[in-house]
Amino acid sequence: QVQLVESGGGLVQPGGSLRLSCAASGDNFSFYVMGWYRQAPGKQRELVARQTSGGSRNYADSVKGRFTISRDNAKNTVSLRMDTLKPEDTAVYYCNAESVRTRLNYWGQGTQVTVSS
Repeated sequence: QVQLVESGGGLVQPGGSLRLSCAASGDNFSFYVMGWYRQAPGKQRELVARQTSGGSRNYADSVKGRFTISRDNAKNTVSLRMDTLKPEDTAVYYCNAESVRTRLNYWGQGTQVTVSS
């Protein structure tokens, strides 16, 4: 099974940018759809963005045009570039790997993103 380790996150002012990274290990990276989810206090975890090994991407409507997901299949990494951040983007962000073989999901430990002045 795959293991995921996230980095990045932190405190940023509204309108600012952050980049999250996730390193995967333990299995063939191409067997997974990679994604980012987030969970704000008192809310359910929601999909932010995901990308297949072939490169197909999809985004939550709330982040379209502001966030960009990118995966590097050679380095087994996936990143999330977040621009024009808003206070409502504040949440714990989780890296996710969904196996295309078993449909099982694997999660990183989560990283806090806080958008505040």
